[in-house]
Amino acid sequence: MPEPRHQERLHSNVTDTALIFEGGGMRGSYTAGAVTTLLGAGIHIDWVGGISAGATHTANYLTRDAARARRTFVEFSRDPQFGNLRTFARGQGLFNAEYIYEHASLPDASLPFDYGTFQANPARYRIGAFNASTGEQVYFSRADLHSQADLMTQVRASSSMPVLMPPVHYRGSVWVDGALGPTGGIAIDAARADGYEKFLVILTRERDYIKQGERFAAIYRRRFRDHPAVVEALDARPANYNRTREELYDLQESGQAMIFTPDRMPVSNGERRLPRLQAAYAAGYLQAQRELPRWKEFLGI
Repeated sequence: MPEPRHQERLHSNVTDTALIFEGGGMRGSYTAGAVTTLLGAGIHIDWVGGISAGATHTANYLTRDAARARRTFVEFSRDPQFGNLRTFARGQGLFNAEYIYEHASLPDASLPFDYGTFQANPARYRIGAFNASTGEQVYFSRADLHSQADLMTQVRASSSMPVLMPPVHYRGSVWVDGALGPTGGIAIDAARADGYEKFLVILTRERDYIKQGERFAAIYRRRFRDHPAVVEALDARPANYNRTREELYDLQESGQAMIFTPDRMPVSNGERRLPRLQAAYAAGYLQAQRELPRWKEFLGI
């Protein structure tokens, strides 16, 4: 196993709260500012869960690599192999997922991942992906991990947006974006299953956002005609997502949750223009810095 970047023994300093990252593709440029704020403040939470782009935030947070947390959703978009309509036409996806997760993360590649520190971090994690073969939501953990290749395949599986990215074939099953699960892409069910009742949740949509029905239903029905569970999950996702968000706000009212919601989300999930991603990161970072005192109070730091 590679040597960790952090040579000192790693500890968690928050053990009673689950940290949950929502996905949202390149909207993660905004919430990367929350990741770097947590790391810069020395806030190391002992349970972290994420789905889709939130799975990437989870992995970066556990390496305690603030520079990579930003680069992943900002400067990395300029990589010529990042993905475009040509890679989509070749079946590699609008985002060239295999390259992004499994090749660029290698030690001598363009976005190296510190697997040594990831493994040395004592925190538990959960990465959610949807099993298209069985219709089940599965949360990968350290018990499912044997190598960096395993981790990156699991993150890719969690992040494989239907139609826009090819499904992932892994351990005998077909996997797609974990946002198709019963909570609509927010891993509070995994946190609760592990015994947590207090949550710091980083969302990628504004407070008044309500998810509407899928606009391209005919396309995904054709694409996944051999995987009816995916079609059913896509149909159910808006209701699941909206219900989970309302539950989170109820938890915030009762003092069990602290929720980061963007003041204004300036980019879409498919954004790749560097100036816009830079501006999104800067706005997210400034908002996170402004909210940091409340986070510390909530976490007891």
